[in-house]
Amino acid sequence: MKKPTSIPKLYCNIFGHDYEVTKRVTYHVKEYTCRHCKKELTTNSNGQLIELTPKFREINDILERIHTSRTERLKKKTIASSIY
Repeated sequence: MKKPTSIPKLYCNIFGHDYEVTKRVTYHVKEYTCRHCKKELTTNSNGQLIELTPKFREINDILERIHTSRTERLKKKTIASSIY
């Protein structure tokens, strides 16, 4: 017996997903969520959308930490070089 589908999932099956960016990990890597069925996706190393699994969520968290620390370090370096 088939499980009954909810209205948001039915909407997505008919009209397709309506993804919005929910998190910007880096300039190129983002996390997306469907407005209707709440399906989560992220971009992989090739730039394709893939399902956001716990493994990819952890990878994105680490990648975001590295990206944030690098951009902060570059800002400090730019400010320090402009003073001298």
